[in-house]
Amino acid sequence: MRFLSILTTLALAGVSRAVGHGLVTGNTAVHDPTMCKDNSGKWFVFSTAPGIEIRTSIDRTAWTLVGRVWPNGASWTDTYIGTSNGNIWAPDCTYINGVFWLYYSAFSFGSQKSAIFLAKSTTGLPGSWSNEGLVTSTTSSNNYNAIDPNLLIASLSNLFSRSTWYLSLGSFWTGIKSLTLNPSTGKPSSSMVTSLAQRTAGGGAIEASSIYNFGNYYYLFTSWDKCCAGTSSTYNIRVGRSTSPNGGFVDKSGVALTAGGGTLVLGTAGNVIGPGGQDLMTDGDGPILVYHYYTPSGSFLGINRLDFSSGWPVVV
Repeated sequence: MRFLSILTTLALAGVSRAVGHGLVTGNTAVHDPTMCKDNSGKWFVFSTAPGIEIRTSIDRTAWTLVGRVWPNGASWTDTYIGTSNGNIWAPDCTYINGVFWLYYSAFSFGSQKSAIFLAKSTTGLPGSWSNEGLVTSTTSSNNYNAIDPNLLIASLSNLFSRSTWYLSLGSFWTGIKSLTLNPSTGKPSSSMVTSLAQRTAGGGAIEASSIYNFGNYYYLFTSWDKCCAGTSSTYNIRVGRSTSPNGGFVDKSGVALTAGGGTLVLGTAGNVIGPGGQDLMTDGDGPILVYHYYTPSGSFLGINRLDFSSGWPVVV
């Protein structure tokens, strides 16, 4: 069954309020989803797959698989993946002034041979994307991975002349890092790498960073523990906050995220197993958390609203 009642999901998690129309339906078998919305009001979800899968919805409830960003593959990623037309991982979408900016990653399991690339489109549909090339990469000489990108625009007053763009990234090794980007190119403006979060527990399992600004704080969301193991997955979503977009994140108990801190936002509940690989966006009804989770039937799309009224995000 390729849908799950969000009301059921939230009831299992001890939360009673449903999202949207209470259902996410259609083709929702995704992994590492990212969501954005165009000027016409259509929602797009991009997710891990060969060529990156694209799904669309006109109500944020019923989803249709419409194709891939790279229908014929992305040969420039092959050297990092180690095979032809392999999975392209953990895309991150931002819609800016009528243009989709899509960051995505390619890597070889168990190594630091990894890279992040950028694509752009005015429609978001298959066959419309321009390859903007390599953003950053790592090798065995680096102590982190260039995967799981997430774009943060620290100020929205003027997207291109009065804002600072950051790209958070990283998985395992020494954790989550941040690069400063040139807003005109979407590529690094300096070689400086800033550490945002790290774990030693759980084999150092921390990844899938997403930074979201709400009120006076920037919130760093990450996924902890074991992903991609079906119903044996132990993935869970954690958070810390800071008044700076580029460091100083602490959890609700005051533990620095660079010292293993992280407050639980969403974990396994009943048959909804291993939620993670998350993204955040602001929609007409407020902050939205997008993620994948596992059931015995596979990996599926989860969409929930978040309430920040306490100063910390709560699924509602």
